[in-house]
Amino acid sequence: MSDLPVIFDERPTACGGRIGVATLNAPRSLNSLSLEMARQLEAKLDAWAVDRNIVAVWLEGSGEKAFCAGGDVVALYRALTEEGENSGAGRDSELPGTYFTVEYRLDYRIHTYPKPVMVWADGIVMGGGLGLTAGASHRLVTETTLIAMPEITIGLYPDIGASWFLNRMPPGVGAYLGLTGAQLNARDALDLGLADRFVPRDRRDALLEALGEADFGDRGPEARRAAVQAVLDRFEARDQAPKGQVQPHQDAIQALVGHVDVETAVARILADDSDDKWLAANRARLAAGCPISAHLVWRMLERHAHSSLADAFRDELVLSVQCGRLGDFTEGVRALLVDKDKNPRWTHPDVASVPDAFLDAMFQSPWSAETHPLRDLGWGHRVG
Repeated sequence: MSDLPVIFDERPTACGGRIGVATLNAPRSLNSLSLEMARQLEAKLDAWAVDRNIVAVWLEGSGEKAFCAGGDVVALYRALTEEGENSGAGRDSELPGTYFTVEYRLDYRIHTYPKPVMVWADGIVMGGGLGLTAGASHRLVTETTLIAMPEITIGLYPDIGASWFLNRMPPGVGAYLGLTGAQLNARDALDLGLADRFVPRDRRDALLEALGEADFGDRGPEARRAAVQAVLDRFEARDQAPKGQVQPHQDAIQALVGHVDVETAVARILADDSDDKWLAANRARLAAGCPISAHLVWRMLERHAHSSLADAFRDELVLSVQCGRLGDFTEGVRALLVDKDKNPRWTHPDVASVPDAFLDAMFQSPWSAETHPLRDLGWGHRVG
């Protein structure tokens, strides 16, 4: 296997076109999305968008365990802490701003891509991995798919456009997922609009082969879309998807978080005495999670209930940078992924203790509207 961060290939089709294949190639880190990976992906997507011979794009991860387990938060932690140690400037590294800008541009590019993008969301799909998946035109899940946004465990919040797409789930469900970092399977993803097709894992090779045999006609938008849809129709097997976890609990979830404020929602979830294993695991994750993050989840969903995707990404960039500068992000990553003592020392003991003034400061942009790195996002689509 190559040691390149992303492996790119172009598979020929029977009609003379090509399918662009991008493989995240960091299996030891469960294909965590590094800055270099994101840059290479965006550059290649831009090139494929204007190449008339490229009829569709396939994105997957290497190894057997994960498509992508999230962003490279350990690299961000090291940049933030080393900046403070070496320069005495505090947690103010430039890397988070650069990383999140590149990541969010890439995610937005996938949401607005002019050609079919198929994501093979096999295995673990968390955080930044969901960012790569959420905007694809064809999100393919398997019996091993495990999706989550567990940012509350590291002092962050569901970003990568989640402030926008969690709002498009049934009332209360997005907030519950963000507060608890609940783990979802393939059926849940289909039910909640995070996936489009269920394809058994062992059919991957046959699916790719069938895509290569497809007729993409004149290679225009309609022909490309129709060809991909026709092949996927043959391979979908929803009857083999696992039993869902969210839908059977939807009434309980909405009773816990609906029509209340964040303090009440958190208190209700923690006081729930259900012995259901899925609900209990979610409750435990929230109990150990970052109090600041709970507020950020709630505020971001309120702020972007009716916003555009581009506006959500702009707001997320501000907040993600401030999580490193002002929040508990470095402590959360230290406890869970660096020292691995799983004993984070959060700044505030509970949700009720987090001052409004502190939260207001977290939303103060370090940039003006004219200098915001994502100021141009959403102003028309790039060519392709």
